[in-house]
Amino acid sequence: MTAKTETATRVFKTAWFSKAASKARISDAALCAAIKQAMQGQAVDLGGGVFKKRLNENRHRSILITKAGQYWIYAYLFAKKDRDNIGADELAEFKKLAALYSRQTSSIFDAEVKQGSLLEICHAEKDDL
Repeated sequence: MTAKTETATRVFKTAWFSKAASKARISDAALCAAIKQAMQGQAVDLGGGVFKKRLNENRHRSILITKAGQYWIYAYLFAKKDRDNIGADELAEFKKLAALYSRQTSSIFDAEVKQGSLLEICHAEKDDL
């Protein structure tokens, strides 16, 4: 990765994911560390900008959406004990969401943070990504 890409990397979680992660006791610091691992290839690429990443000592799975590796969004969380994986229909919906995010500008992400639908949890310029 180039220094420019690393500098621009921003990580978000949806408001829904924030509540689920809090209930599962997964901290923002743990989420940022997991993104660092995902950026190093330690996540399952489901195609179309959608990834699956293990969290919380392998007890939970997260669905991540990325825009060219510059923007990462935690979109969904589930416990491994509750289900093995997401369904094909759910994956198709996450791919549609990834396609939508791929067309967004930085100012759109900023607006979503301002309105509360996305929460920024780490940023390469401020954090160790």
